[in-house]
Amino acid sequence: MCGIVGYTGKQHATPFIIEGLKRLEYRGYDSAGLAVTTAATGSEPGEPDSAKARAPSAAKLHYLKRIGRVAELELAAAQQHSALPALAHCGIGHTRWATHGGVTEANAHPHLSNDHRIALVHNGVIENFHSIKTFLLGHGYTFASETDTEVLCNLIAYHYAKTPPQNAHNANDAQDARLLVAVRGALRHVEGTYGLVALCVDAPDELVAARKGSPLILGIGEGEHLVASDAAALISRTQKVVYLNDGELAHLSPTDLRLSSLNAAPLEPVVDQITWSIAQAELGDYAHFMQKEIFEQPDALENTMRGRFSEDGSTAQFGGLNLNADELRNVDRIILCACGTAWHACLVTKHLIERFARLPVEVDYASEFRYRNAPLSPTNTLCLVMSQSGETIDTLAALREAKRKGLRVLAVTNVVGSTIAREADGGIYQHAGPEIGVASTKAFTSQLLIGAMLALYLARLRTMSFTDGAAAVAALRAVPALIRKTLEQAPRIAEIATRYAQVTDMLFLGRLALFPIALEGALKLKEISYIHAEGYPAAELKHGPIALISPDCPSVFFVTRGELFSKVVSSMQEVKARGGPIIAICTEGLELPEKLADARIDIPDCHEAILPLVATIPVQLLSYEIAKQRGCDVDKPRNLAKSVTVE
Repeated sequence: MCGIVGYTGKQHATPFIIEGLKRLEYRGYDSAGLAVTTAATGSEPGEPDSAKARAPSAAKLHYLKRIGRVAELELAAAQQHSALPALAHCGIGHTRWATHGGVTEANAHPHLSNDHRIALVHNGVIENFHSIKTFLLGHGYTFASETDTEVLCNLIAYHYAKTPPQNAHNANDAQDARLLVAVRGALRHVEGTYGLVALCVDAPDELVAARKGSPLILGIGEGEHLVASDAAALISRTQKVVYLNDGELAHLSPTDLRLSSLNAAPLEPVVDQITWSIAQAELGDYAHFMQKEIFEQPDALENTMRGRFSEDGSTAQFGGLNLNADELRNVDRIILCACGTAWHACLVTKHLIERFARLPVEVDYASEFRYRNAPLSPTNTLCLVMSQSGETIDTLAALREAKRKGLRVLAVTNVVGSTIAREADGGIYQHAGPEIGVASTKAFTSQLLIGAMLALYLARLRTMSFTDGAAAVAALRAVPALIRKTLEQAPRIAEIATRYAQVTDMLFLGRLALFPIALEGALKLKEISYIHAEGYPAAELKHGPIALISPDCPSVFFVTRGELFSKVVSSMQEVKARGGPIIAICTEGLELPEKLADARIDIPDCHEAILPLVATIPVQLLSYEIAKQRGCDVDKPRNLAKSVTVE
């Protein structure tokens, strides 16, 4: 949620900040803004004596904020040369998701201190901002917004005023230390979460960043340093990054990057490499990122599987679990925690682990697990959390709660270097590539694939035979080809979507491992088309949802071979008898009673371990096509964020 971009270097800051904010639009936001500093006349960024040895008033701070999309901010920046300078070498930008205060320009970031010397962008929630605000009001500070961020900005200004420039060998050191000390002093009084970047007119080519509970990444370029809340904003300029940890502050200039703790202890930066390219974060020939990512799934899942099967082809293997075979054999209880779409992947994983490995599995919403205080025995209980971003705040809190109770915690994430990946005891990277569309597609199916592979691995450690293991591996390896075949149904699904694009309600119904896919289908549809949709086990239809059945409420049924086929058909007949339209997602060759389904989408008949994966594709395409035909903003649906990093 929210996006942060910062730049200091020899290039013009404003174009980079706007480009970076555009790359973060998928995170969800309602307003955008930027602030830049211009140094004293004749000074150059990084110049030790000329820029800051002058009177502080020689430098200036300029800012611009707009409600709505980044494109509106970009247009305003191009038109209002009086508001922004033609050239500035240091600046910060932000896309805001309203938490404290409504959607107004006054509440948009960056926020400025009363004296307009300090600007701040901030993700997170300052829980004690009321008491801080009361303190500052008592010291003569005033406020133009309703936000906790403006309170924090003025708290930094309060500490800045108390911190005189220190004696140093050159002017840079003196001014830099002053802002850093002020930010550090302010944060010692803060309760809550933050990822923030501050700049000050007295140090016009310097940034100070800090993190607690909200991600920040530092980029290392040639004669420039960058900061962002997501690597997507940095990838056009550098692949060398430093992931800021909780409790760390960064001090950035064009030529220098220094880390320190809240206690002012110096820290050594650990430089990592972003492993994906800018092309992966661009739209290409597709109409939307969601469409692109749906069609990328065969390749993404190839990457998820690569190198993860044993040489004899009978089981899966993972290099980062940090648990040996004996430790895994001794596990007698598994707890899965996640939010949203990842929670649905956990439900499928539960079914497959219980079905094949015969281990009891519980699935919890991470937001509930962290507060439920369930009795847990750390001896043989394993906790696994799933988060595409690796930064989901509730999932991170669940991980920490599980570790506090002595559990070993594994993580499934798609982002190398994310907080969850770093704090877990072991993990499995999805390797699905960057996912830009807010509605998860390839990240979800890669989570399903990892869940199936993990179930196979645990089963082979227990009682599953070599023959059954080899059959499961063969099925898993076939997934990309089966998904390519299913994607060929896209034109047919687009035609079906035309018939139902204007309905107001829709039900999704499945059994066993396809019930979570029904939940996922309902979530996808409501997320991007704003149609009310619900998912249920098909047998629950008669326990309430049947009251919704009408000609304006289609029901999507997952119909497959097996012992429950006749029961699902019976539920379909109940819907038909009440005039409800039926869309049937069926395995190929399956015969349904004549005229039972108003529309049918066939999927390949396949191994039960991969059936949920293949069955997901039609509901992704159906949701996408309906949303597109309704004229919805598919990639940036209202009120939603890609990565939920605040409670």
